[in-house]
Amino acid sequence: MSVEMRNRHEALGLSREDVLAMYRLMLLARRADERMWVLNRAGKIPFVISCQGHEGAQVGAAYALDRSKDYVLPYYRDTAVALAFGQTVRDLLLAAFAKAEDPNSGGRQMPNHFGSRRHRIVSGSSPVSTQIPHAVGIALAARMRGDDVVAYVSFGEGSSNQGDFHEGLNFAGVHRLPVVFFCQNNGYAISVPAGKQLAAARVADRASGYGMPGIAVDGGDVLEVYRAMKAATDRARRGEGPTLVEARTVRLTPHSSDDDDRAYRSREEMEEARKNDPILRFGQYLTETGVAGEAELRAIDHEVQMEVDEATAYAERAKGPDPDELLRYVYREG
Repeated sequence: MSVEMRNRHEALGLSREDVLAMYRLMLLARRADERMWVLNRAGKIPFVISCQGHEGAQVGAAYALDRSKDYVLPYYRDTAVALAFGQTVRDLLLAAFAKAEDPNSGGRQMPNHFGSRRHRIVSGSSPVSTQIPHAVGIALAARMRGDDVVAYVSFGEGSSNQGDFHEGLNFAGVHRLPVVFFCQNNGYAISVPAGKQLAAARVADRASGYGMPGIAVDGGDVLEVYRAMKAATDRARRGEGPTLVEARTVRLTPHSSDDDDRAYRSREEMEEARKNDPILRFGQYLTETGVAGEAELRAIDHEVQMEVDEATAYAERAKGPDPDELLRYVYREG
């Protein structure tokens, strides 16, 4: 490994503690996701929509943001972003079990509809891409108030074909707003491959039509995503306008727990995708550069698994919603 490769994280201004925390966060999202699949197959939770394969892209993006003041408008796979901005595995599982303590909606929403006013995580809705114009609105408000705030909004490549995407990028480009559009392109809009969705070679190629840079990166390389996203967020803070970042990721699971991807993905394709597992790749980087040994990484995994076990036990025991509050937040009260 070259000197440049050995010092990639240091060249980006990341310490040993930073990259170990990034690895732990990626692993925490993965183990929580795996647990939800087990609970779903056991008939204990109704639905899973997975982040597996996206963790590197999400953690790289989250670490490039200022988690003390920036706003995130995640899409349904953004588990690691929600964790990075302050939600906990317990929060995720309370939502999955639809318990009264679910911080996103009090048990009213599907899983992965992340929301936290305190942590500046803006709740999305099930129709894809609707969060994009909302992020542009937040960026406009920040500009009008003079706040040093960047809005992050993420979506899949399928969402880049919706009207909300084009309207949002056009408005942000015209007004040079501090927003970063982050496309997590895993190659499939449910079962439709990207080649049948896009005439352009890359989602990032669409950026030029809206007067902003478009950057395509390897979404399985957490440090490469961090580099691209840091440049985009710095540009936004300098008042230079928005950026479209496309992270090419892999989807290591079916679209959701209601999908069977064996109908449209070959075994060979899945084996190739697993070679690009971002957690395995980053773990290899950490060991090869001497940042951490195999024993330390195993210890992190054990610690993470204990956290997931505790969260599962708590969420399973937690009280369900009160039926008398079914219509709360739906109609005006009092």
